[in-house]
Amino acid sequence: MHIDNALLSKLERLSMIHIDENKRESTKEQLSEILGFVENIATIEVPQDCFDEELKTLLREDVPKDANIAKDVLSHAPSVQDNFFIVPKIIE
Repeated sequence: MHIDNALLSKLERLSMIHIDENKRESTKEQLSEILGFVENIATIEVPQDCFDEELKTLLREDVPKDANIAKDVLSHAPSVQDNFFIVPKIIE
């Protein structure tokens, strides 16, 4: 996949990072190379019989152990309101 300046700018904005002008070309090349590896992985053919459909996730009984753990955890937070952590907004 080819990474152009528009896509790199969008990735910068979404990840809230800044890439210096002198590193933009090398960053685009590196990202293109990484995406090429991912595309190669997607083309690998894996036989269906290598998956065991009999495997299941083992479940355990869901039993609460300590009902006051929320109060203990919240007591260590710098800012709490109505039993929720108060954090700065990080997403636009």
